[in-house]
Amino acid sequence: MSEFSDFLDLASERVGGRVLAANDDFFAPKENLIKAAKPIWLEDKYSDRGKWMDGWESRRRRTPGHDWCILQLGISGVISQIVVDTSYFRGNFPESCSLEACAIEQSNVDLAGGTPWTELLSRSQLQGDSQNTFTITDPHRYTHVRLNIYPDGGVARLRVFGEAVPKLEGALNSADLNDLAALTNGGRVLDCSDRFFSAPQNLLMPDPSSGMHDGWETKRRRGPGHDWVIIQLGVAGAVQAIEVDTSYFKGNFPESCSLEICAHESRASDLANCSWSELLSRTSLSADSVHRFQVEGQMVATHVRFNIYPDGGVARLRVYGVPQKCALTKARLRWLNALPDYAASSVLLNCCGSLKWAVAMTEHRPFADLKQLTDQHAASCERMTPDDWKEAFASHPQIGEEKESISSGQARRWSQQEQSRAAVASLQVRNALQRRNQEYYERFGYIFIVCASEKSAEEILELLTDRLSNDAARELQVAAGEQKKITQLRLQKLIEA
Repeated sequence: MSEFSDFLDLASERVGGRVLAANDDFFAPKENLIKAAKPIWLEDKYSDRGKWMDGWESRRRRTPGHDWCILQLGISGVISQIVVDTSYFRGNFPESCSLEACAIEQSNVDLAGGTPWTELLSRSQLQGDSQNTFTITDPHRYTHVRLNIYPDGGVARLRVFGEAVPKLEGALNSADLNDLAALTNGGRVLDCSDRFFSAPQNLLMPDPSSGMHDGWETKRRRGPGHDWVIIQLGVAGAVQAIEVDTSYFKGNFPESCSLEICAHESRASDLANCSWSELLSRTSLSADSVHRFQVEGQMVATHVRFNIYPDGGVARLRVYGVPQKCALTKARLRWLNALPDYAASSVLLNCCGSLKWAVAMTEHRPFADLKQLTDQHAASCERMTPDDWKEAFASHPQIGEEKESISSGQARRWSQQEQSRAAVASLQVRNALQRRNQEYYERFGYIFIVCASEKSAEEILELLTDRLSNDAARELQVAAGEQKKITQLRLQKLIEA
């Protein structure tokens, strides 16, 4: 294996990156920071505000402070390196910069106030007209970054390189065909034979190719052999169809291609010793065309090796298959394990509204499998006090009630699913539930808790009536047991989504 490893620019506009806000972009717009194209210089181009620059440039600062820009990553992940590109900014580049990041799992969050930003790069000197490269060692998954420049000036591009750690919530279904190699699903190029004209990572880009530059193209081969690229699938699965797109490659497309698969736990190394199985035998290709091949995929694949004969260019490669259920669980656990503590606690509070429980679960990461996660749930419950249990109860709506104060939309959706059978009760039963709920609250000081999944309103009403005869100590014990069941089910939904 070579030392080749292509990290993805998580912030690029090509993968859905967005510039959300900047305090100042008087001379050049903030959106230029994430453009995929290299910055350019146009000698005689000026705007009504001054020299046209291909980047983000703020006005000259005359007051204390510094300038900043907030970006939403197109693909969330673990950041390993950033490049602050000051190309063509010579007398107007910032003296220094720093970078912060945050992990926001909910949408529509106000990043201006109360966001827990983590410093990934402390204030560091910059050089003008240069690609300033900085290594990042933080192991957590982030969704947004904030670039700070001191005191002001211009930056052409910001590249945020790292490894995708997708959430995969609702994105993949173990019953459907999905592009297992997609960058958005965590697919990654590990190695290739040649990348002279363009990078193999282009093969996995989510958007259609925009030209011959936007693909993987190797140099002309003058000896025996063929070119190849090894791709780690984002999620292991059984490959059933392959799409090879040679769009824009007309006089330089490969004569043919083949595809091999392997199942290997390694993320990068030792693939040379892996046993490869041919899934698509050598098959002819055409110029500027999309080729779709159905294959008989029974084996679970973690990696694919795409071969082209003898050389040439391919725009896109799609590897469609059915994700392995345990691989989806593994990917979701990796997502949970990679979250910063505050983000993990926030996610876990959707499963159980006790802060003490959520913090305990967060502190015991990483979880190797679902059993370890649920075992830790049981252990964390053992340390909860009556007040902790009541805090958890308070995050639920009463049976038949929609409560806006629930911690998040996810918890609200789960409550609605759990109470779906009770929601279709007759008016008479709903009125009886309301009366009994009020009696229960007046007797015990907290709402009635029951694991309502698969229970009808009539069954819930009967349980509620029976439990009204319990003494306070006995009822707290019963309610805690029901909360444990609810939390267990929600943890399974969280990881097996």
